[in-house]
Amino acid sequence: MDKLNKAGQVFFGICLAGLGLQQFIYPGFRPVFIPEFPSWIPAGSAWVYFTGALLIGVGLIIIFNWKAASISYYTGFVFLLVLLVFHLPFRFKHNPESLGAWTNALKLFTFAGCCFITSASFQIANMPARIARWKKAGEIFLGITLILFGIDHFLYAEFVRTLVPTWIPGNLFWTYFAAIALMGSGISFCLDIKKRMVGILFGCMLFIWLIVLHIPRAIDHPPGDNGNELTSVFQCLGFSGIGFLIARMARRK
Repeated sequence: MDKLNKAGQVFFGICLAGLGLQQFIYPGFRPVFIPEFPSWIPAGSAWVYFTGALLIGVGLIIIFNWKAASISYYTGFVFLLVLLVFHLPFRFKHNPESLGAWTNALKLFTFAGCCFITSASFQIANMPARIARWKKAGEIFLGITLILFGIDHFLYAEFVRTLVPTWIPGNLFWTYFAAIALMGSGISFCLDIKKRMVGILFGCMLFIWLIVLHIPRAIDHPPGDNGNELTSVFQCLGFSGIGFLIARMARRK
């Protein structure tokens, strides 16, 4: 299980570092972090590179465990602050009634929770009560997002089915299967139901999606898509790792 823990930490660290690196390659912020940078803040381009460097740094800290427990813990609060300052005002101005439009805001909400979970994973043997509480909050953040993403799969089934590789038959079946799997995982993480088993299954499911779906799409799409498919690769890898961390820290019952 210790190898599972390390794999989860490395996956999430690569995710953050990869997203940070993208901000040096593609113009602007990754939409998952900041959807629209306010014009009243000067030196917008400098902030893109500065935050990109910070993300790379946090990712490397998590991978190599350089005070990773503290750094990942406080990074979670930074993500929540960015969500409140940048995402929520933007979202309430632009199609707030559309669940699909909330995708990036929900992902950042989840990233905050993932940082709390990652912080706890470095303190399993002697976890402070404060860290344990925020770990549970992180699992709830992730669970809420997974439930809503599962609902998204039902609401936008005709679009989601087009993402299933053409060589896999029954694309609508797999769309609904994924919806139920996401919602079930979310309920498990929120209510502490079979988290050890579900965490492993969730992590493996996303890793399969990474190999079968996201990496081929990133290869097929040219840089003209502003790197969005590559962003999905890093996100899928990171969330897969978090599933493994949840499984590792779940108590046997």
